[in-house]
Amino acid sequence: MTSLPHRALQALDRFNSAHPWDHNAHYHRWILRRLPARFARALDVGSGSGDLAGLLATRSTTVHGIDSDPAITAQAQRRTPPTPHAALTFTVADALTGIPAASYDVITCVATLHHLPFRDALTAFRQHLAPGGTLVVVGLYRAQTATDHLFNTAAAPLNAAMGWFRNKGRPARRPVSMTARTRPADMGFDDIVREARDVLPGARLRRRLFWRYTLVWHRG
Repeated sequence: MTSLPHRALQALDRFNSAHPWDHNAHYHRWILRRLPARFARALDVGSGSGDLAGLLATRSTTVHGIDSDPAITAQAQRRTPPTPHAALTFTVADALTGIPAASYDVITCVATLHHLPFRDALTAFRQHLAPGGTLVVVGLYRAQTATDHLFNTAAAPLNAAMGWFRNKGRPARRPVSMTARTRPADMGFDDIVREARDVLPGARLRRRLFWRYTLVWHRG
């Protein structure tokens, strides 16, 4: 007989499939609160459907989004309306070798870092961040410790509640931003903290709900 926890997990999976919501967009406003009110140049790595880049454009003079997926980048170009406040562009590019040769006051990276060589990616971000600039990462980690599993257990019912609230109880289509290719994370949070602080001394990292962690680093 199937155990009750397993049946409950299957029920949650079915519910979440019927009431999807964007876990990454949930953190967009949080990201903006970590950034200056105005800045000149911003780079969004793994820009996906362009939602975060569009928000950055309300504060920045120039915003450049890069993503390795041509299909999702084309959607970003179609979906993002021109803005009178900033030059907003999207390019298909590799996150390590395709960053435009410039320095940025802000670099953001949401749900992308686990697709990349971790240290190499953070090194590239550091090299392209201007003095005084801010790097903000929202990433995925693999649950390994008791604390990780506690966060995941707490997130499961909250995830269902958020899906119900955001969709007002009705079944919904998957957001455009959730159609890009994904893969599970392979680094645990403790390893992420250790390696991140080795590359970015003073970086602040925290576990977050909904299977995410955050990293904030200010370049002196």
